[in-house]
Amino acid sequence: LFALPVRGSEGLYMVNGPPSFTESTTFQRDSGKNCKVVAFSKDGSLFAWCNGEKVNVVNVSSAELLHSFDLPKVVCLEFSPKNNVLATWQAYTTAKDGTAGMPNLQLHDVKTGKCLKTFIQKKMQNWCPCWADDESICARNVNNEVHFFENNDFNTIANKLHLQKVNDFVLSPGAQPTKVAVYVPGSKGAPSFVRLYQYPSFGGPQSALANKSFFKADKVTMLWNKKATAVLVVASTEVDKTGASYYGEQTLHYIATNGESAVVQLPKTGPIYDVVWSPNSVEFCVVYGFMPAKATVFNLKCDPVFDFGTGPRNAAYYSPHGHILVLAGFGNLRGQMEVWDVKNYKLISKPVASDSTYFAWCPDGEHIVTATCAPRLRVSNGYKIWHYTGSLLHSYQVPSEEEMWQVSWQPFLDGVFPAKAVKYQAVPSELPSAEPKPAQAYRPPALRNKPVTSSKLHEDEPPQNMKPQSGSSDKPMSKTALKNQRKHEAKKAAKQEAKADGNQESAQSSVPQKTPRSAAPAVTSGDPEVDKKIKNLKKKLKAIEQLKEQAAAGKQLEKNQLEKIQKEAALLQELEDLELGL
Repeated sequence: LFALPVRGSEGLYMVNGPPSFTESTTFQRDSGKNCKVVAFSKDGSLFAWCNGEKVNVVNVSSAELLHSFDLPKVVCLEFSPKNNVLATWQAYTTAKDGTAGMPNLQLHDVKTGKCLKTFIQKKMQNWCPCWADDESICARNVNNEVHFFENNDFNTIANKLHLQKVNDFVLSPGAQPTKVAVYVPGSKGAPSFVRLYQYPSFGGPQSALANKSFFKADKVTMLWNKKATAVLVVASTEVDKTGASYYGEQTLHYIATNGESAVVQLPKTGPIYDVVWSPNSVEFCVVYGFMPAKATVFNLKCDPVFDFGTGPRNAAYYSPHGHILVLAGFGNLRGQMEVWDVKNYKLISKPVASDSTYFAWCPDGEHIVTATCAPRLRVSNGYKIWHYTGSLLHSYQVPSEEEMWQVSWQPFLDGVFPAKAVKYQAVPSELPSAEPKPAQAYRPPALRNKPVTSSKLHEDEPPQNMKPQSGSSDKPMSKTALKNQRKHEAKKAAKQEAKADGNQESAQSSVPQKTPRSAAPAVTSGDPEVDKKIKNLKKKLKAIEQLKEQAAAGKQLEKNQLEKIQKEAALLQELEDLELGL
């Protein structure tokens, strides 16, 4: 059975997951109205919370209280990946006389409960040290350099990564060797850059695995794929200089540990709302563009694989096994979800979860929770549990005067739940489907008895498969092959056009029409030698035009350049003779 902790003004309690959805009897409800934070260990076996008096740690299956720390002001909690350390953070305060305050970041040994180390950590952002999955390394950003500790020995800094100003860093997931992605913001006209290093080789730019620099970045988000072979970087500016977007400007960059990097070309302009890696690590989905937004899946060559068309969406969520993708429109959108089978790119269901502020896949890859939480929305707080086939299995709304602040699934390690075949038939449910009544558009009194004419502001684009269909080879083309193919297609098109032009000309009168040279289409004479001469003459005339412009702008011309300009009349005459000879 899974557990779902629910935190709100009714206190903190656990709900049993599917199929029962009853309140857990093993976990004693903590009825205090002051529960600030909850956290599970990565494997879901331990659970910690702060109720405004103490930080408590329990074993989830037996609900046995393992530790109780006297830390009433804690607002952030996190377990290390192998459950050896519990990190707690509270707001940093200085003493009244202005002397430095007490260390506010504490690391506790989960087995013994003793405090291993305390640090001063002023900012809440990135407060928690980052561990490698096997806990061999732990790192934290201190005054724009990254300090590394080994084997949870926090009294010795084993390594430092020192660049001019490391603003942010992310450790790679998975097994050793650990890689580090670091972001250094640009200053004084220099670009920002993201570099990838392999721990512990930090000997300067040459030792970096990959480097990507870019302008237009006030902040970046770095996302490792699960196999730690590549990082996606969303670079965003606070303000869009063109005034086109309220959200600032975003660009998406791809950096691989083998040194390759690219800008991901997005065919629609507008904000990037969401970027997610598929758990298979070889594809990623981007939701982008002014509403109605586009969503596209790309491969590691940054080529589009499947385009979901346009729709009201601003988020994407892969299921834990990666076989299902949900595109959703939450926040200021209506809560429409599209559930896609990613292997066959077929739509499974389109449930609607209105007013949702939160979405999460259950670790079993079958169930989903959506929730409306305060303070984002203060009314109709509650949560719903769905099956991905669109069935609403359970719904809970808190009493009107109460608030719900958080709900989440108990995590489980990968491999606990085997992947199951995708179903299309909606699973049975006791609850009626939660289809909201379609809101009627306002109609002025004069039109109320007349037939409805539907007018759309924009046509939605349909989904389309972007995989190259030609031939039976599924191997994506190399860049040169693609270039050659495009050249070949362009030549073919030009030939066809020339053919059509030739037919039209013979059909028209044979009197040559004198057209202004600049507007003349590329007419061919049929004689390649003559064509070549015409092309060269036009080239020379264009160069003369440029020289005349430079002279007009007051530039002193060389003797040979002045001679060139004097030849213009003769060249024009020659060109006219050639064109009339066609």
